Amino acid sequence: MRITFISDIHGNATALEAVLEDIKQRDIQKTFVLGDLCYKGLDPKCSLEMVRSLNADVIKGNADEWVVRGVRQGEVPEQALSMMNKERDWTYSKLSEEEIEYLKNLPEELNLEYGDVKIHAFHATPNSLFEMVQPFESDEVLSEKLMGTNADIYIYAHIHKPYIRYIDGKCVVNTGSVGLPFDGVKKASYVILNINENSFNTSIVRVEYDVDKVITEIRESDYPNKEIANILE
Repeated sequence: MRITFISDIHGNATALEAVLEDIKQRDIQKTFVLGDLCYKGLDPKCSLEMVRSLNADVIKGNADEWVVRGVRQGEVPEQALSMMNKERDWTYSKLSEEEIEYLKNLPEELNLEYGDVKIHAFHATPNSLFEMVQPFESDEVLSEKLMGTNADIYIYAHIHKPYIRYIDGKCVVNTGSVGLPFDGVKKASYVILNINENSFNTSIVRVEYDVDKVITEIRESDYPNKEIANILE
């Protein structure tokens, strides 16, 4: 069984299209999407439509929650709150009520079993859409924050920094971001998981796309926060 996990698209339909095309070239049986579909990018509606057209299980991320109800005080630095709600309102205006309802009703975790291999997938942590668990955390912190259930593989997103770690024989994987990577690599990121009856291996895939085109489009658009172009650059 060969499955893939993508996440943190953030309205970057150009990057998502490149990732989905890359996935098509591989022998993938199932795709899972770990949230943050629309917010903080130029093409929220197109990105959401592309995700919904897949035969994929989709869960909610913090950015999807923000699209539904706005960014609240205490969830982001105070100096960023006003701009982030302007971005949220811009994104909300591009979506239909039915699409907003879809985001609202997304589940928050996946528990999967393939043969003897158990997978727990979520956006940030099993108990939060917002908590940050970084790659440099100690084994003890990763175990406490991410590994509360009985699984062999724990897959999450949210931090936009892909990595793979093994702790006491268990595998922790971060998908990185399709649309807005934070690791300085100007390529989309996703994860492939190969599963046999009682064994597995996992890999991080980086996909090239026309980042410069997306940067130019952001800077020439009416999107309220041009800083995302600088992040991509």
